[in-house]
Amino acid sequence: MHNMPFTASRFLIIAALALPVFALTAGCKSTPAPSANPGSEIANDDAALAARVKAALVADPQLKVLPMSVATYRGVVQLSGYVDSEVQIQKALAVTRGVPGVQSVSNDLHLRPQ
Repeated sequence: MHNMPFTASRFLIIAALALPVFALTAGCKSTPAPSANPGSEIANDDAALAARVKAALVADPQLKVLPMSVATYRGVVQLSGYVDSEVQIQKALAVTRGVPGVQSVSNDLHLRPQ
């Protein structure tokens, strides 16, 4: 019976030392590692932007039949191809500028030879 207080005090000392360790480690939160290749995120954003621009152009009845190409790089959209009139060029530029995420538009649209 004499060892009982010694064992209880030893248990209390161990518990007193272990409790702060558990409390500190329970409060740690894992954070996601930064992307190893930030260029891939930009490429994904550019691909998504190009898809949104293409969808906007196809949604317009006057523009959907025209052979236009859409390329993007860091939010800059390049339109290229041939159209029938200057009005179609202006409309394509306006539709493209209206798409969220477009920083600027590079116009490489040309009038078809008559």
